[in-house]
Amino acid sequence: MTFTVLIPARLASTRLPNKPLADIGGLPMIVRVAQRAALSKARQVVVATDTPAIVDACRAHGVACVLTRADHPTGSDRLAEACAQLGLDGQDMVINVQGDEPLMDPGLINACADTLAERPDCVMSTAAHAIEAPEHFANPNVVKVVTDALGRALYFSRAPIPWWRDAPVPGTPASGSGTPLRHIGIYGYRAGFLRQFPQLSASPLESTESLEQLRVLWHGERIAVHVSASVPGPGVDTPEDLERVRAIIAAAR
Repeated sequence: MTFTVLIPARLASTRLPNKPLADIGGLPMIVRVAQRAALSKARQVVVATDTPAIVDACRAHGVACVLTRADHPTGSDRLAEACAQLGLDGQDMVINVQGDEPLMDPGLINACADTLAERPDCVMSTAAHAIEAPEHFANPNVVKVVTDALGRALYFSRAPIPWWRDAPVPGTPASGSGTPLRHIGIYGYRAGFLRQFPQLSASPLESTESLEQLRVLWHGERIAVHVSASVPGPGVDTPEDLERVRAIIAAAR
């Protein structure tokens, strides 16, 4: 099994300006992400960006990078162009690692690739882990996923799903086989489908939930879900997140 890791990166964050170039222990965050991804079994790790400054930062640290158009509406559109630039075959596997995940577990990348390789009935793979804290279950910024008997996604939502009807306290996460799952924002694709994705019409559910992966389910395709036993390291969305990650990396030295 071989796969390529693609990391989309832009400077458009409103909560943390110039986020991909934020310094973490002497390295730009996007470089940290690429270095973590390189610890996986990927045959290549490539950053896809529309920003020359990100290209320069990557090249200064030996990270492969492609410059894409600036008018892509989604990260998936940017990755589709990157697949074309890299000449990836339709059955080549691509793992999309977000550019704000400097603590990404290389093992999770491998698991996402393994899951897709083992599921020819699915055009994509992703990951999730069990939710145990009620506040996370109720938080609309924590995306939930429910799966079928074969581990394929039935639905993704910002709402608390599945709802435990007989919970002793309303909104309490279910127990046992009904334990809800928190979606982890890592995706595996076959390159052929990734190139087709931008041509699929957006779905009403995608617009309602603001979750791009619902477009895939809306059009009748399948997404395999790897359930991780561990919680991934924190991503970076805010200045507070950045300080938290800086402290974790500094403590690990």
